[in-house]
Amino acid sequence: MPETLRNLGSVEIKDLNDKLVRKMDLIILPTIGILYILNYIDRQNLAAARLQGITDSLHMSTQQFATVVSILFVGYLPFQIPSNLLITKISRPGMYICCAVIIWGSISAATAAVKTYGQLLAVRTILGVAEAVFFPGAIYYLSAWYTKKELGKRIAALYIAQQVGNAFGGLFAAAVFQLDGIHGIRGWQWLFIIEGSATVGIGAICACFMPEFPHNSRILSQLERDLAVWRIESEAGAAEGTENETVLRGFAKALSDTKLLLLIFCNMLSQAQGSIANYFPTLVASLNFSSTISLLLTAPPYVLAGFVYYVLMFYSDRKNTVYPIILLCIAIACVMYIIPMVTLNVGARYFSMMILPFASVGPQLLLYKTINLHLARPVSKRAAASALVNAIGGTSNIWASYLYYDPPQFYAAFGTLMGCALLFAATITLYRWLVLRENTRLDSGDPAEISKVIKNGVTEEMVALKWRYEMY
Repeated sequence: MPETLRNLGSVEIKDLNDKLVRKMDLIILPTIGILYILNYIDRQNLAAARLQGITDSLHMSTQQFATVVSILFVGYLPFQIPSNLLITKISRPGMYICCAVIIWGSISAATAAVKTYGQLLAVRTILGVAEAVFFPGAIYYLSAWYTKKELGKRIAALYIAQQVGNAFGGLFAAAVFQLDGIHGIRGWQWLFIIEGSATVGIGAICACFMPEFPHNSRILSQLERDLAVWRIESEAGAAEGTENETVLRGFAKALSDTKLLLLIFCNMLSQAQGSIANYFPTLVASLNFSSTISLLLTAPPYVLAGFVYYVLMFYSDRKNTVYPIILLCIAIACVMYIIPMVTLNVGARYFSMMILPFASVGPQLLLYKTINLHLARPVSKRAAASALVNAIGGTSNIWASYLYYDPPQFYAAFGTLMGCALLFAATITLYRWLVLRENTRLDSGDPAEISKVIKNGVTEEMVALKWRYEMY
């Protein structure tokens, strides 16, 4: 404990901690949340544009549209890793993230100017590169500020913002499409212009509010900075700004950790299930509603998902568990995949679409919580692990984009996603066995057994703090 805190009583430290967390929640969460809403709106507006005729305007086939959807991830995925390694060495990560927001907003607005399929491919690829900064950077950024008992609900807040973006995106697109033909500009072009311009402006404003890391934040007093750093150090033996581990060494440690490889595979299977977001308006439109009604009907499932995410993560934080919640989501998702394949009843199919967004994507929240607590140190390792899981795991979005054909029952899509869900359950069970074995070694007190745990990714400082793999 730093000298500034040693003279304070436990009640004073608790009051100061509560005040600090409130300040973090009032400044960090709204800013990150707003940016993530913009991130998802800009990424998913192509699905809405399809209902307004972008495929006809650019003379694209169904297969070409699938390529346009998947090409974003060709730029998005590989650039996450170097970006997240870089953010650990940047003193103002908030400014770095906001600059990326301004760049991708400009690129998104420029999409309105494309005239051919090839031009759209090029713009979407570049957009993916610019957006690569945000999500893994935001997860790492939150884990630099919040303790293990606080992080789950904050990651949930990020995913709730994602669902707000999905829900609001459909409603906003339905309104913007009313401008179709004004000044000779198609509705889908207006969508890219308005949403891209808004992203640029809001990104510039948020750059003025995003704080730095706890140890150098200008929004905190010196006493609050000391507490913010100590909160993280007391859990993992180190905090941002207190380690000298090189980026490349942290990256190498991440790659050599078997747990990371299993989490990457789990996220790949989970992201495949989450690919329904890229085609959700198309899935709803298969119920034979008009394009406007279909866009409006995409909102309720995402609103429900936002509420469920908070409940899941609140329970996870309170009970310090994730494994049974992951299995519950997988079980629910499997049932929901079966319904649209076996019936054409509109009510039953829309019910499954109400449930699928939270059941298919919910496990991702728990995976990111696991990554940032199980692979906590060194800092560069955690940043690399978060990026690797999202980048390599996200490759499933590329091939999954080609599954959504043969409406209305989409046998290939739902059958493949159900297979992914079952394999996910088996893999996360293997991961659970692995971390419980590591805990047994730590509990043994045998130096030889503990050395094996250290070799597998736990630091000596964490062992001294009696750190354990939790939640499984």
